[in-house]
Amino acid sequence: MAKRKKTWREKLLDDKDLPKVVPITERLRARWGEGTVAIPAPREVDALMRLVAPGRVTTVNELRERVAELHGASVGCPITTGIFAWIAAHAAEEASAEGETEITPYWRTLKADGELNPKYPGGVERLREQLEAEGQQVVQKGARWFVAGYKDRLAPLSAD
Repeated sequence: MAKRKKTWREKLLDDKDLPKVVPITERLRARWGEGTVAIPAPREVDALMRLVAPGRVTTVNELRERVAELHGASVGCPITTGIFAWIAAHAAEEASAEGETEITPYWRTLKADGELNPKYPGGVERLREQLEAEGQQVVQKGARWFVAGYKDRLAPLSAD
């Protein structure tokens, strides 16, 4: 019997014994420095993405910094944070397709340098439409798309 494929929302809810904080390995010290790395749970990344209000944006690096802060770690894991943001985006789109209206505003989460993430549902074109509808200016640089002046529109990622 074939194993049923998990939905995006099931993937989002699967914490896989996360979050956890682990020492930075020798192999990664050159990139991340000494200390510890926080590996977030998928739901944590989703919850942070939900804090971003219309007209504001965040980046994967901002998410990573907040994850590290929440867990008292030196850094937040870039790999899992990026993967879990991608899962949150697909879970939100899956929920939207089923009629839910209160979904994670994944289009407001940009790549590290303010670039739109072409791997999010609908690709760059759809992200551009959603961001521009919220008042963002989206500009093309070569084959890539960016939110102009995104640093001035970064959302605070705390519930305070």
